[in-house]
Amino acid sequence: MEFDLILKNGQVALPDPSQKYGIAFRKTDIGVLAGKVQAVGDLSNKKASEVNDLEGLHVFPGAIDSQVHFREPGLEHKEDLESGTLAALKGGITCIFEMPNTNPSTTNKEALEDKFQRAQDRTHCHHAFFIGASPDNIAQLPELERIPGCVGVKIFMGSSTGSLLVEKDEDLEKILASGERRVAVHCEDEFRLRERKPVIDGVHSHPFWRDEITALKATERLLRLSEKTKRPVHVLHVTTLQEMDLLKKAKANQLNCTVECTPQHLTLAAPDCYDRLGSLAQMNPPIRAKEHREALWQAISNNTVDVIGSDHAPHTLEEKQKPYPQSPSGMPGVQTLLPLMLDHVAHGRLPLEQLCAMITHRPAQLYGLKNKGSIQIGFDADFTVIDTQIKKTITEDWLASRCGWSPFKDQEVTGWPVGVYLMGTKAMWDDQVLVPHLGQKCDFE
Repeated sequence: MEFDLILKNGQVALPDPSQKYGIAFRKTDIGVLAGKVQAVGDLSNKKASEVNDLEGLHVFPGAIDSQVHFREPGLEHKEDLESGTLAALKGGITCIFEMPNTNPSTTNKEALEDKFQRAQDRTHCHHAFFIGASPDNIAQLPELERIPGCVGVKIFMGSSTGSLLVEKDEDLEKILASGERRVAVHCEDEFRLRERKPVIDGVHSHPFWRDEITALKATERLLRLSEKTKRPVHVLHVTTLQEMDLLKKAKANQLNCTVECTPQHLTLAAPDCYDRLGSLAQMNPPIRAKEHREALWQAISNNTVDVIGSDHAPHTLEEKQKPYPQSPSGMPGVQTLLPLMLDHVAHGRLPLEQLCAMITHRPAQLYGLKNKGSIQIGFDADFTVIDTQIKKTITEDWLASRCGWSPFKDQEVTGWPVGVYLMGTKAMWDDQVLVPHLGQKCDFE
């Protein structure tokens, strides 16, 4: 057999159920034909149209960012599908799951199909979209979540950027009872947010207004209703030690819940981030004090955290410079997810195998993504190539997001995504896009 592509001598992340994180890195070759993995092993005697030697580099299955906001339609001055997926590709991400709080919100079939039309021939990585839940579309959700290319249902329990809001338990329960696929949830208690508005006093008050109890109450309500309806849930961007304790116990009790953390909450801490960055550090749920950050790392260590997602949520610098609380919450992150997390690996905060699992096979498994998230025969030939030793600086001219900034600008990191293959085509190498607009709509079980 002659292959289209052979990747030689890389440290390849291969499925291995005997290992703690379900993968093991082994030096081997990968053979690709017609966009699929066709062979894994010693291919030194095989021929291919293209042969690339990856000696000294690690090969992940294509990295997945399971939470991004690319702002199209309606808010393209902040970001659009083209610029957002360009940032993803340059950051080593091969696949994104995009959120529904656009303008109009993605709450019906027409809005979802419009997004797929907009994405066609414009995206630099693979893509799928969430449908937004609201009290008005509950009856349609079982059908909507099964539309090809839909990741599943997203619920906002607390108000954030956009108009989607499900604040009442009766509506939340109806939504959870109206479908089968895992539901992704932003957990902040809207009633407590309203009660606590008097504490707002400058950007340093952001984590006090949207405090730990605000997050905990919403997560408690969600888990209670998840257990009642038997609906699997995914708790997004968890930020508090109290929630991590609750979620660890829920998992021990066999509740079907999964957990996400963001690089921002694992890297920044209050009050320092607000001192240095002001409203550029403002996001929902907030960056909190160091004891919460340490609790997140402990939850990674004890495997309570399932996935890392960026919650890429760009706003322009002009918008961010408005006086708090008129300044919008959210920060870009899809392009810096891997550099930041690889730097944490380099500093011994988590093993490379665990990081790989959290951004490849775990998000693929928990959302039922087909043919991605693993390097095995028959799967799509999407790969993220990593140099774990290289030191680089996150520079403004490297950033591709339309918003043009990052809270991590000028930060030096150890470890970098040096290349991306999409369906067997080398799409990005050494920070340069080689073949644009290769993104395809994802398939789900």
